Amino acid sequence: MTRSHAARSGVVRKNLRLTQSKIDRAKRILGTTTETETIEQALDLIAFRHEVLEGIDRIAGKGGIRDIFEANEKSE
Repeated sequence: MTRSHAARSGVVRKNLRLTQSKIDRAKRILGTTTETETIEQALDLIAFRHEVLEGIDRIAGKGGIRDIFEANEKSE
């Protein structure tokens, strides 16, 4: 991959110190075949998690989520 192609695609080469057992575990959980694919999917999942939590916070701030367990805790 040429430097100009990498710049256009947003793909960059990184040299990271990571715990191999964490990569292996994530690879098994995600069902990925390469370490690069594993890390890419893990990063995508973190970004998605952030979006979901932001959405939940917006809904909760508008009173759109009711804690169904709160009533049960008070009655015990």
